[in-house]
Amino acid sequence: MTARTKRNRLFAAGVVAASVSLVLTGCSSSKSESSGAPNASTTVNEVKADPKLAALVPDDVKAAGKLVVGADASYAPDEFKDDSGKIIGMDVDLADAIAKKLGLTAEVQDSGFTAIIPGIQSNKFQLGMSSFTDNKEREQIVDMVTYFNSGSAIAVKKGNPEKIDPKDLCGKKVAVQTGTTQADEIKDTRNPDCAKAGKPGIQNDGDKFDLQTDVTNAVVSGRDQAMMADSQVVDYAIKQSGGQLEKVGDTYGVAPYGVALAKGSKLTPAVQGAVQSLIDDGTYKQILTKWGVEAGALDKSTVNGAVS
Repeated sequence: MTARTKRNRLFAAGVVAASVSLVLTGCSSSKSESSGAPNASTTVNEVKADPKLAALVPDDVKAAGKLVVGADASYAPDEFKDDSGKIIGMDVDLADAIAKKLGLTAEVQDSGFTAIIPGIQSNKFQLGMSSFTDNKEREQIVDMVTYFNSGSAIAVKKGNPEKIDPKDLCGKKVAVQTGTTQADEIKDTRNPDCAKAGKPGIQNDGDKFDLQTDVTNAVVSGRDQAMMADSQVVDYAIKQSGGQLEKVGDTYGVAPYGVALAKGSKLTPAVQGAVQSLIDDGTYKQILTKWGVEAGALDKSTVNGAVS
């Protein structure tokens, strides 16, 4: 499975309450780091409403004039807070662009990751854009509009002093975000495999944190020996760590992210159409390039396109 299946993320570092410079202990942060955008100078098309897509928006949403979007703002570079506390990131820019295509505005609200889908079901949010991996289990309770490809990756301290083998984490202390695909991977796959091999499992089914930034800091501080998260989140953490972290092994378990909507929502076709329109007119690729994650670009958006 891949990235933030249950969200596979939450990239929080103690100080990143606002910046993603992950103030990892002792890390210096440049202006570009605190701004969060690796390619902040990238030009992004002005997005205008598409009348045909806007016509698909349900009347109650049209009347409100906005899409309320739930996001766990601790998962840089996808969604996080800048130094002023404003929520920024790839998902935020895409949510804004989707809303504009539909003649609406996006109101992105910070939420605990595990509270987003219940919030969609209770109509607190119309959309969830928080690096949700689209999987069969999730599609049973919400619609998922695919918009990005991500996998899982593992990071350790620079130089890998603990000699961590990414294919054998048995007996190791591994930091993960609560409710993510990686947390499930440890509990459902890696530790059972360790038991079959007669080895001790990853300690405590993983050292779990509510925020991804705390996951990162657990490795930087030496509390844990490795961290598991979505691939682009690991890459970004490494960039922001000031040389304190490195990736071990390859990205694996690549699968699509999905915009989450209420199951059977009349808004789903409109959102899928908006994502595809952004892909077709080049705006989508510009947004991904701005955040340095263009390697995860999709050519086609689908509804409920889980691969597992």
